Amino acid sequence: MENPSYIALSKQTALQRQMSVIANNLANMNTSGYKAERMVFREYVSKPSQTETLSFVQDFGLARDLTEGTTTVTSNTLDLAISGPGYFSVETENGERYTRHGRFQLNETGQLVTGQGDIVLSNNGAPITVPPGSGALTIGSDGSIDGVNGFIGRIGLVEFENERNLKRAENNLYEAKDERPDPAARSSMLQGSLEASNVQPILEMTRMIQVHRSYRATQNFMKTEHDKILRAINTIGRTQQG
Repeated sequence: MENPSYIALSKQTALQRQMSVIANNLANMNTSGYKAERMVFREYVSKPSQTETLSFVQDFGLARDLTEGTTTVTSNTLDLAISGPGYFSVETENGERYTRHGRFQLNETGQLVTGQGDIVLSNNGAPITVPPGSGALTIGSDGSIDGVNGFIGRIGLVEFENERNLKRAENNLYEAKDERPDPAARSSMLQGSLEASNVQPILEMTRMIQVHRSYRATQNFMKTEHDKILRAINTIGRTQQG
């Protein structure tokens, strides 16, 4: 395979991965608190000789769109939307994780949990248990939970110095490997609402069409290069035979 084909193949590989990212965004367009992702590309320069320089396409990583999604009113008592850069802390079987998906519920023991059953943590890092007979719950903008018998607990919110360093995990959760969570200072909660996904379906579909066209164009280029090589081989072969 000649160098132009290698370069074209590197572009096709990057485009294929970009298509997977776009498809994942579209699949989560209705997932509360989901943040769209974008591929980050960079040029990879190779110098196979002193007189030749080759420029390849390399998918460097993913960038997360941190724009807040619109707030949707649900009127459900345990639905919470976050205003600001904060995250809820939840305890999973793999350790502490973080999310902006605020659709919570009570389990059989009265603990506040996510839809997957992960325990929602308080501002002190402990589970929150709602006693029987607490009646209708009121949740303040600071996460404080009150029932008919008074204060029950406070839902914890954390923020990160660089939230782009959070690693996406399953179930719309994030893992903080290299980031230390701090108590939220710029965020608040809104009861009876959820933050919608910030995916813009029309833009994602447009990107999908653009990627598809670019992939097809690259495919046609590779076929043209392949045909040129075959013609050159046949021409050389006929010359040598003659």
